[in-house]
Amino acid sequence: MKSGQFRRKTLRERYVFGVFDKESHKQVYTVKFSVFHLLLVVIGLLAVLITGITLLFIYTPLKEVIPGYPNAQTREVMMRNALRADSLEKVVHLWEVHLTNLQKVLADEDPVAPGDILPKNQLSEIPEISVGARSQEDSLLRLTAELKEQQTLSSLRGGNLQMEGLHFFPPIKGLVTAGFNPAENHYAIDIAAPENAVIYAVLDGTVNFASWTDEFGYILQIQHENNLLSIYKHCSQLFRKVGDAVTAGSVVGVVGSHGTYSTGFHLHFELWHKGKPLNPADYIHF
Repeated sequence: MKSGQFRRKTLRERYVFGVFDKESHKQVYTVKFSVFHLLLVVIGLLAVLITGITLLFIYTPLKEVIPGYPNAQTREVMMRNALRADSLEKVVHLWEVHLTNLQKVLADEDPVAPGDILPKNQLSEIPEISVGARSQEDSLLRLTAELKEQQTLSSLRGGNLQMEGLHFFPPIKGLVTAGFNPAENHYAIDIAAPENAVIYAVLDGTVNFASWTDEFGYILQIQHENNLLSIYKHCSQLFRKVGDAVTAGSVVGVVGSHGTYSTGFHLHFELWHKGKPLNPADYIHF
């Protein structure tokens, strides 16, 4: 107990620090202090010094000399890798849509819309062909499509369609609202489907036309083997462009109600062989 009292007394005792002139021994400067006050001053100076050094490293380039801290080049590489990872994640999500719908088709179930599978913040990332102007450019596109169709009709001749080994995937699951009727110039089957229902390629092939028209909205045309041609009209989005190779059952678009000829959300599906229209219901179970 006496030892503790001695320590407290020592801390509180006041001392005098003086500066004297060497020649006259006159007191020049005097400072009165205690050990306790001296300790407080030393601790305060240390705190200010540590804070200053920390701020200096945080807000100046000196922080790059700290072992393990990434420099500008390393941070740039990290940023590029983060962007690549984000892009890969989006591709994986799109493949999940394709795989899920393929499994449902094989199980004879209704496919799901991309919005039911993809995260909401990635729906806007689904590729979509830009609409652009719809006046002169649309007219040129329609004229090009008509010329291609006329060339196909004039250059291709008869021939029997070899059906052995062909397996048609239904382009969409829905209700047939209008059948194949050449007498009324309806060389297609109309299938009503829910909004955002996805559209599938019926066979392996290559896209040879993908564009927008005022009458039919987005149109996708796929050239298959055996001189077969499948056409998908009134789409709201297209996931393929001209020159893309597609496989049977792969997602190629989204159903819509676009175009002046549309009467609601449905797919206008046509099947052609050597320039002659075929009744899709003869080959596909809708």
